Amino acid sequence: MSASSSAPGGQEKRFAAYLDRLAQAAEHADRVEPLKSYCKGLLLPGERKSVEPMAARLAPDDVRQTHQSLHHVIAHAAWSDEALLKQVRQSVLSDMEKNGAVVAWIVDDTGFVKKGKHSVGVVRQYCGQVGKQENCQVAVSLSLTTEEASLPIAWRLYLPKEWAEDPPVLADAAYGDDTKFREGISELKLPYTVGVRGPTTVWPPGKAPLPAKPGKMGRPAKYLRRDKNHQPVSTKQLAESLPSRKWKTVTWREGSKKKLRSRFAAVRVRPAHRDFERSEPHPEQWLLIEWPNGESEPTKYWFSSEAADTPLRELVKLAKHRWIIERDYEELKQELGLGHYEGRGWRGFHHHATLCIAAYGFLVAERSRFSPSARAGRLELRTAKLPSQFEPRGSPRTR
Repeated sequence: MSASSSAPGGQEKRFAAYLDRLAQAAEHADRVEPLKSYCKGLLLPGERKSVEPMAARLAPDDVRQTHQSLHHVIAHAAWSDEALLKQVRQSVLSDMEKNGAVVAWIVDDTGFVKKGKHSVGVVRQYCGQVGKQENCQVAVSLSLTTEEASLPIAWRLYLPKEWAEDPPVLADAAYGDDTKFREGISELKLPYTVGVRGPTTVWPPGKAPLPAKPGKMGRPAKYLRRDKNHQPVSTKQLAESLPSRKWKTVTWREGSKKKLRSRFAAVRVRPAHRDFERSEPHPEQWLLIEWPNGESEPTKYWFSSEAADTPLRELVKLAKHRWIIERDYEELKQELGLGHYEGRGWRGFHHHATLCIAAYGFLVAERSRFSPSARAGRLELRTAKLPSQFEPRGSPRTR
């Protein structure tokens, strides 16, 4: 839509109302307009969503001043990311739930490749974006999901030990293999379904660690035991020992071209991780295994604390629901510039990500109620024409 358009349309009015609600978290009147402008800039057409090119799209006749105000609200202003994300959640969740209830909370992470080493959190570590060890930042997110929509509601950069003496609890990307992580979720009285690896050890159905030996001199028994004839097995070993009747073909959703289906088995087990240091066994839970036809061995494993009478298809649907987060990350990175922040600091990294999520929240709300095809760069938001000679930093011609 061009700058010469007359009155704002319905979508632009909804966007303005949405920004008014978010602005309640700005904490200072001088931050309101730059915060709103930043969100709008993220949704306008354009390949690069860093401060300079957004300033040119938003105010081509006053790029320098707009650049300064956008940079200040992102890199220096001390507003709360948590408070703004709370406003996003309160604004968007009701629209998401009009098409179905929340079905899961999903914890995930994403990486951002970096050339230098001075941006906060950058070390050489595994980066899912390229599938190998790379110089990068990694951020962890928590998302709310329905069957059709999802929204990140919390976001935090992971600080490796090189950057902090006390790293966050969610330090390892393999969350499911982290016993403390699973126990923490259980303490919140939330069920979980989390991926684990093939070498993870369990007690097979009907088995458990040996009880503690009676203490000497009448001392009470303390720790559980195992011996050379009574040992746990790996999830891979257990999967390979299951009879053929345990395996079922399950369809979990419609893909873009065909129904998605594979072969699964689910058995009740007890995790065995260091239970010889415990006085009580780990609680019994589901081990869900995927072994597609044609594969020489199982490909994926999950622990699930869902109820013992949960049907196999429900376990599979929960385990496979994580795909929806991959869709979020793809759109946030490719269309909303999640990885385009050019600063190096903790505050700027999180402020930029928070406003990317806020802009994405508007798209989620629009798709849930008014326009299923709403996407960044294709909204009914009025824009001005870029200066003819404008070349933002980082463009091919300025390198």
